[in-house]
Amino acid sequence: MTKPFRYTSPVPPKSATGVVADVYAQMAADFGIERAPTFVVLSASPPLLTAAWALLRESLLAGQVSRTDKEVVAAGVSLANRCPFCVDAHTVLLHATGDHRLAETIARGEQPDDPSHRRLLAWGKDMSTPQPFPPGAAPEHIGTALSFHFINRIVSSLLTETMLPGGLQRIRAVRSAAGRSLSRTVRRELVTGLSLPLLDTEGEAPAWAAGTAVGTAFGALRTAAELGAGLLSDEDAALVRESVAAWDGVTPLPLHGADLPHRDERPGARLALLAARAPYRITDEDVAAWLAPPFTDHCLVQLIAFGAIRAVARVEATLSLSAPTP
Repeated sequence: MTKPFRYTSPVPPKSATGVVADVYAQMAADFGIERAPTFVVLSASPPLLTAAWALLRESLLAGQVSRTDKEVVAAGVSLANRCPFCVDAHTVLLHATGDHRLAETIARGEQPDDPSHRRLLAWGKDMSTPQPFPPGAAPEHIGTALSFHFINRIVSSLLTETMLPGGLQRIRAVRSAAGRSLSRTVRRELVTGLSLPLLDTEGEAPAWAAGTAVGTAFGALRTAAELGAGLLSDEDAALVRESVAAWDGVTPLPLHGADLPHRDERPGARLALLAARAPYRITDEDVAAWLAPPFTDHCLVQLIAFGAIRAVARVEATLSLSAPTP
């Protein structure tokens, strides 16, 4: 069970207890993937695990919006964030919806034939553009997109890039077969809100999802992830917040210079900034410079989550520039 994990050693799901075991059980039933590394890696912090799962479940899996449409959005986000693991996962899940041609089109980096799918894919890549969906669909679409802005960063920071052993997901027949194995679960209609009793934290729901299960889950995730700021000095936490708030969301973070602290001087701030702005650039040396006693796996997951939620907040701030399509 440790192979997908770059820096942590999560408790095997079969040994999980309490709310962690409850999340895994619900995940197996509703997601169809019993031991998804994306969530297992968060198990060192139950508040993060429960909130990240709740946001994904209530936005992507449940609700009234087409699952295919939401998977297209998630794929667009994952492409923008350079997360191969997540792009592969959404290709498989698009196969699970039965949209095999669409799945392979996106996997090849091409544009979907359907104009509405082209617009959703483009919006997933750049959420500052006008929203290509009606206001009533906003909580599910925006929740899905922001969920994967968070998850992409967790995956790129803490997991390997290989979704299946030997990179088998790169073979079309394997992607298709994996999708078909999940098709029954993907096509189920889920009752909304069933993940909310699992939450360990709470927070204010955003305006775009007020009064919905998506909003409750998002508020909980924001609260849980912000706890990671406590692992940094006030000065370092402020540096991370200010750097990400001023970021345009596109320009790569330089690996040298004043914009990125040196790992020998401010390793925690460096890790959190990389998690926010370029998680695919985190190196073994970056982690080793910070992850030493008294810090633990729990601390590393929380610190990465703090950087990730700061990036989510930056993306969320661009939504005010968008006008929903009538």
